[in-house]
Amino acid sequence: MSQARLALLDGSTFFTTNGLGDTDGLEDGLYFADTRHLSTWRLTIDGAEFHLLSVDTPQYYSARIHATLPSVSVGVNPTLSLRRERIVATGVHEDLHLENYSDEERELTLELALGADFADVFEVKDQKIGSRQVTTTVDTDTITVGYRHDGFTRATKIVFTEPGILHPAGVRWAIRLPARGTWSTCIDVTCTDNDGEHELRVGHGGFGLLQPDMPQTMQQWLDDAPVLHTMFDPARHAYRHALMDLAALRFHPLRGMEHSVPAAGAPWFMALFGRDSLITAYQALPFHPRLAATTLEALAMVQATGSDDFRDADPGKIPHELRHGELTFCGRTPHSPYYGTHDATLLFLILLDEYERWTADTGLIQRLEPAARAAVAWMRGPGDPDGDGYLEYRTRSPQGLVNQCWKDSWNSIMFADGKVADPPIATCEIQGYAYDARMRTARLAREVWHDPGLADQLEQEAAALRQRFNADFWIAGRGHFALALDGGKRQVDAATSNIGHLLWSGIVDDEHAEATVALLLDSKMNSGWGVRTMSSADHGYNPIEYHNGTVWPHDTALIAEGLRRYGHREQAAELGVKLLEAAAAFGYRLPEVFAGFQRKGDKPVEYPTPSSPQAWSAGSVLLVLRTLFGLDVEDGTLRWAARPAGFDGPMRLENVPVRGRRHTVEI
Repeated sequence: MSQARLALLDGSTFFTTNGLGDTDGLEDGLYFADTRHLSTWRLTIDGAEFHLLSVDTPQYYSARIHATLPSVSVGVNPTLSLRRERIVATGVHEDLHLENYSDEERELTLELALGADFADVFEVKDQKIGSRQVTTTVDTDTITVGYRHDGFTRATKIVFTEPGILHPAGVRWAIRLPARGTWSTCIDVTCTDNDGEHELRVGHGGFGLLQPDMPQTMQQWLDDAPVLHTMFDPARHAYRHALMDLAALRFHPLRGMEHSVPAAGAPWFMALFGRDSLITAYQALPFHPRLAATTLEALAMVQATGSDDFRDADPGKIPHELRHGELTFCGRTPHSPYYGTHDATLLFLILLDEYERWTADTGLIQRLEPAARAAVAWMRGPGDPDGDGYLEYRTRSPQGLVNQCWKDSWNSIMFADGKVADPPIATCEIQGYAYDARMRTARLAREVWHDPGLADQLEQEAAALRQRFNADFWIAGRGHFALALDGGKRQVDAATSNIGHLLWSGIVDDEHAEATVALLLDSKMNSGWGVRTMSSADHGYNPIEYHNGTVWPHDTALIAEGLRRYGHREQAAELGVKLLEAAAAFGYRLPEVFAGFQRKGDKPVEYPTPSSPQAWSAGSVLLVLRTLFGLDVEDGTLRWAARPAGFDGPMRLENVPVRGRRHTVEI
């Protein structure tokens, strides 16, 4: 059982180990603010690894591990047990308890090997870890490992209540354990950065108590969410799991920020991501609208005000990713923040409008008017560098992303024959987002900012874009929209899930809607668990390629909403139900991505290295529920479907927050 993985989270702090609680992989360790503060943390008894019995995680930040002697075999009853109780709370608090169940005294040696390499999270993720000169000091009960370079300061302090024999690489306890006796010690690990030492937030009164760093505790967060009643078990269990995962991924991306936003996902994306946070907040609006407000506020605070080629920044642009590690601090990577995303600025405007529809919070809309106008100016200007009316991207940074749409891997934009498209690239869904952003911002301009002139201009631009797009992106010979236009304005003709986002945005005209729906639901695109990122009929298809054949839950959930928008509610519900069934197969937690093999049996094939939990995958469950209920706010009134779709039986959602009131929805 020692190969089971354990990941505990507390905001952007996380600790990944094997099931025993020990680091045994190249990527394991304690990470704080994008730096690995513990790279070695391994407990042995008489020089051997313990034998794992069980692991329990009462909360996303705590674990209880039971283990015994390594010499376990059939017919031999172990007489000694170890209990490790761990809490991740800015740093780590860990209790070790040994218990002797025999009538004989035991003499044993317990050792904890520890070390800190202070690697940047990017180095660990890419397995290109540079060497660093670290210092280690040993005191009576404390080991401190430190690192300084070019003004970047980090330290890890480990304090023991039972010091034992301390040395730079760990601690050794020579223990005389009486018959039927116990031995215990407490260990506190704290992290220091340029702002000083960060205190542990461990509560008093028992294991697992954490002083909350959020306006709402986990229980308050769950209690504040709408209550779902349904006989469909996958929906009920996946809903609760999704709420818990979103609570676990909350963090403060900017110092001094009272409220939290969702990090993108564990383990490598515990940071502010513009696109991910915006889509997650959109998904969560009918359930936790405060996430949208804090996400909009946080991203407006780091909206670009000038041009910077190294960071792919232009005035008005919403960032892609914000990091705090050494590589960013010293200017070796552009993530301070990095702006290489061509859709986040549009999604910012889309979320701003949807948030007002659900909350009537015109105060926030007025406060963010300057940010919204700057985003519109980017959409009209730098976002369309050649002025052809379509938003296209090309990185200007030597470390920039080649692709700056949601499918941001290097080979995600390819032709049907497998040839990778050359930049600058105008992907189809970004044009759909631009259409939707114009329409939504026009409403805000007219109704909240009292600027009918801007509203009229944006609506005229949206109408012209819709007409041109349906002509320029439609591939008559293949019967579907192009994935993109490449640098030569050629149609990139692979059939991909991106076209489903066009339905969500509303840019598809009636002439092309039915063919778009038919392709998405065809077995070449629909795996039976969700919509593949690329058609199995195209040359680049690979069911375990990150963006070229896998199924992404958030992608499928947005497509289902698009189907509903165009009147295909039964098909939308069916797609949503398949996604919930996939969640049930994964223990009710949807991973970031899974393989695109055709559905056979009761579980999708796993992708090798998905993030889990992952924010917009958890949010996908919430968006599917919105699709099933048919929830919309129109003219200030909550509307929902008159009858169920997707499965038999009634559904009820109690305490849905809409414009300052709580509603019950039943179908």
